[in-house]
Amino acid sequence: MTNIFKFEFQSRLKSLAVWSLSITALIVVFFSFYPVFADQAAIMDQLLANFPEELRVAFGMGGVPLNTVMGFYSFIFLFVQLCLAIQAGNAGFGLVSIEESELTADFLLTRPVSRIKILFSKLLAVSAIFILTSLVVWVSSFGAIGLFRAGNEFQPGTLAVLLSSILLFQFFFLSIGLFISLIVKRVRSVTPYSLGLGFGMYVLNAFGGVLGDVKLELITPFKHFDAGYIIQNDAMNWALVIINFSVALLALILSIYLYLRRDIQAVS
Repeated sequence: MTNIFKFEFQSRLKSLAVWSLSITALIVVFFSFYPVFADQAAIMDQLLANFPEELRVAFGMGGVPLNTVMGFYSFIFLFVQLCLAIQAGNAGFGLVSIEESELTADFLLTRPVSRIKILFSKLLAVSAIFILTSLVVWVSSFGAIGLFRAGNEFQPGTLAVLLSSILLFQFFFLSIGLFISLIVKRVRSVTPYSLGLGFGMYVLNAFGGVLGDVKLELITPFKHFDAGYIIQNDAMNWALVIINFSVALLALILSIYLYLRRDIQAVS
């Protein structure tokens, strides 16, 4: 189990570095424009007022003023969430399917270790990667705000609440990705699946904001962990968080059941 965890963890370090650098660059570069928004608050308000309300809601620009530190960060965090969703989706879709696509599944399953230990070793390795990614987002977020907030006040506690949603947010995409990978016949490439899942949930969130359809809030994690709501209320929407966690946990349980009974084709 230790060897599997070590191998899985080390094999994902390159991906961790790429995602960490990308998300850090996104946060720092985007937030470097904040002083302009803060200095030209009135002009920016007039500019944003010219955009349709539906468009502002779709891109997370409704509710929280963008000229505030937390308001501007909430706009950036939506794109951070999209990156985190794709990263987690990649991990979920590839967790067990990569063994089949690379024709190493039958070799791994003939070793003196149970399927449940193999799966949990992989899940622990991915969880460690997610924790490190979360730490990168924490450091880059507080660092970027510290560098570019231009003396404006912000609420560190509220930012901490927002950032603490990252692991639960990624757990959803990991579990759903793993479940889908086990019900389809074969996943040849994880990228189209993870992009489809990530952008699909993002679009549902955008349309939910535009249409005001509460039912869509029950589907997408982007609404479950809405940055605007967390900043305005200094807390998560726990009703939606419970729904999110319940769906993710159910998907994980079903994934374990399917994996334990999955017929792995041997290399011919």
